[in-house]
Amino acid sequence: MKRLALLQKKARARREEACFIAEGIKMVSEAPKDRLEEIYISRSFAGEYSSWKAPEGCPVEVVDDKVFKAVSDTETPQGILAVIRQKQWDWRAVSTSKSPMILFLESVQDPGNLGTILRTGEGAGIDGILMSRGCADLYQPKVVRATMGSIYRVPAAVVDDPEETIKSLRRKGIRVYAAHLAGTHSYYEKDYRSGCCFMIGNEANGLSDGLAGLATDYIRIPMKGQVESLNAGVAASLLMYEARRQREMEAVQYV
Repeated sequence: MKRLALLQKKARARREEACFIAEGIKMVSEAPKDRLEEIYISRSFAGEYSSWKAPEGCPVEVVDDKVFKAVSDTETPQGILAVIRQKQWDWRAVSTSKSPMILFLESVQDPGNLGTILRTGEGAGIDGILMSRGCADLYQPKVVRATMGSIYRVPAAVVDDPEETIKSLRRKGIRVYAAHLAGTHSYYEKDYRSGCCFMIGNEANGLSDGLAGLATDYIRIPMKGQVESLNAGVAASLLMYEARRQREMEAVQYV
C-alpha cells in the first residue's frame, strides 16, 4: 500500500520504477496486457463484480474498502486500480511516416490540458506528441484519467533538447507551425497535408522565444471580444483537427 501511495503522489517514484497507476474499470480493462504488473480491487468491487475476470497471469489483490480509498486518487473510487509499466517511446519514431502530424508541447503544466491533448490527438490521428521536460508529468493520476485510455496508444516522449529536436524535424522536411500571437495568418489558411508539427506553449507564457524562432510559420487562432488566447488543450485540438480535415478532403478528391 505504501508503494501505491508513492506511485500516486510522487513523480520521482514513477520515474524510478518506470510504472504508473490507472484507476477505474475502463482504464484497467484497456491497459496493454503485457504491461500489467498487478491489479488491486476493493472488497465491495469483488462482491459487486464477482463475474469480473482479471487477465490471465496478472496477480490480483483484494483489499479492505477503507484501505483502497486511502490509496485511491479519486473522491469516489470504483474499487479497481492497476500498476502498469510505462512504455518508453523513441521520439524519432513519430516522424517516420510519409506525412507525419506531430504536436510539440513546451512547458504545458496543467494535467487536464495534457490528458485532453493526448485523447484528442488519438482522435485526430496524430503520429505522436513530443514534450519538453517542463511539461506536467505524463503519468500523474489526473493526466492518466483525462486521457481516457489514449495514454496506452498515443506515442508520447519527453525530449531533453527541444530546440535540437525541432531542428531535426525541419531537416526531415517537416514544416513547424508556432501557435503565436505574432502570427499573421489564421491557422486555417495554411496547408497541413504534408508533414507538419504544431508547437503549443505554456498556458501563461506561450512559447519561449528560442523555440518560437525555429518555426517555419507563425499561425494564430482568430479571436472575437477581448480574448487573447485559448486554453492549450483547445488550441491544440483546433490545429490537429484542421490538419485532419485537410487530409481527409484531399483523400476524398482522389476517390
